[in-house]
Amino acid sequence: MLCVQIIDAVTGTSANYMTIESNRHSRREFLAGALAVGATAALPALPTANRRSTGSSFVLVHGAWHGGWCWRRVADGLAAKGHYVSAPTLTGVGERTHLASDAVGLSTHVDDIVNEIKWKDLDGIVLVGHSYGGMVITGVAERIRERIAAIVYLDAFIPLDGQPVTALRSPTATPYPTSMVPAPPAAQFKINEKDLAWVSSKLTPQPAKTFTEPLRVTGAYQTIAKKVYVRAPAFPQVGFDAAYQRVRADRSWKTSEMSCGHDVMLDQPTQVIELLESVA
Repeated sequence: MLCVQIIDAVTGTSANYMTIESNRHSRREFLAGALAVGATAALPALPTANRRSTGSSFVLVHGAWHGGWCWRRVADGLAAKGHYVSAPTLTGVGERTHLASDAVGLSTHVDDIVNEIKWKDLDGIVLVGHSYGGMVITGVAERIRERIAAIVYLDAFIPLDGQPVTALRSPTATPYPTSMVPAPPAAQFKINEKDLAWVSSKLTPQPAKTFTEPLRVTGAYQTIAKKVYVRAPAFPQVGFDAAYQRVRADRSWKTSEMSCGHDVMLDQPTQVIELLESVA
């Protein structure tokens, strides 16, 4: 008969255990098993999943040739105030350039954001689209309108039914290639001088189908209670002007202008944060 004292590694208490040595269970095996039990008891519990913040939820959708990186200042500022922020990069651009192909279209990008919202169980969100991102968030509203508390267009397209991006550009604009569309020079976006080189290093080509695929629009975005359009008139774009004038005539919209370049989230992040919090 063998008496073994085992000390609990968590509580520090001990207990005596009696065992009989046999060919089947040697004393060495028993001691090894006892130590394993004590070590297991000492392990900390696995961390639970991160809890959703008590603030509002924001989903930020970037424009053409950009990526989620362009929202960093705004996202960090909102998160510091207790909000939950998601700024995904759309398929085929930014860090997801390895997924670029001729099959990637506007509907792919709508799927990107719809799935981001569904799989992360987001509800009552403030959905924000910059530039081309206006096409995407309009398509998202068509699919999951019930999850959107406010929709914000930052210097962005708002298509009519059946319109692709190519129908919203200036008639004199250079036609896009039929495959990958190279990013224009960052200076064309009226980027502030301090960020110009950095933005230039981040821009990537974008699949052409994202610009040529039409969008089915029933007007679901118009049923969202809070709607905002921000125009940066220093950046010339006939499609943005048309959208801005259209919604300014609708009293259910809040409209404003920002005196900066097209990438308002980079030029005026503090003002963008204030604006987004005001509609949350």
